[in-house]
Amino acid sequence: MTGSDEQMVLPFEEEPDYAVKAFIVASSNRHAFNWIERWPDWPFTALILVGPAGCGKTHLATHWQKRSKAASIDLGTAGIEQAAALTADGQAILVEDCDRVLGETQAERALLQLYNLAKAAGSRLLLTARRVPSLWSLQLPDLQSRLNSAMVVVIDPADDELLRSVAAKLFGDKRVQVGEEVVSYLLSRGERSVAGVAHAVETLNEISMKRQRPITVPMAREVLLQPEDES
Repeated sequence: MTGSDEQMVLPFEEEPDYAVKAFIVASSNRHAFNWIERWPDWPFTALILVGPAGCGKTHLATHWQKRSKAASIDLGTAGIEQAAALTADGQAILVEDCDRVLGETQAERALLQLYNLAKAAGSRLLLTARRVPSLWSLQLPDLQSRLNSAMVVVIDPADDELLRSVAAKLFGDKRVQVGEEVVSYLLSRGERSVAGVAHAVETLNEISMKRQRPITVPMAREVLLQPEDES
């Protein structure tokens, strides 16, 4: 990356790249990545992928869904008929953001039914969540019992290796070149999470386009010091 003042910033519109080759494997997420790659050799009915926003859960889940040809279910609207139809032939199923709806009896019953049907049919489930199952405050003891037998994989907090790679990739996705000193400044002064780096990159890109100026350390300092609602 270079910090040339001749840099031209263009408003490219990019879609999230969920291809496996775009996933950045680091020590914090390697265990989760390896389990996704082991599909279909899973010695359990359900794998629960846990991690904070922006850690790569959706990326891994999307890769797994394409690889396994899995269906997806919304626990807020799913019923026994849908669960039975999808698991009848052993189809794999993806359920995202479980902990956002569990705690509600209807959603818990839907997941319990889904788990039982999947186990009977030899199907497999991939669940994603921000918190580990022990913190879900479940109402149904039977569901808690089922989830106790699931494989729980936690994506650890991002380290420097991952955050630096993420910053470089996100700037690259936007066709923006920045100096190494900008990335170093973001890592040393900004929020140390994938979501935090992504937010900083997005905000810097917006300001850079608006001002038609290259991204520099002073601009990064300005972004990190301003209140979030003024970005």
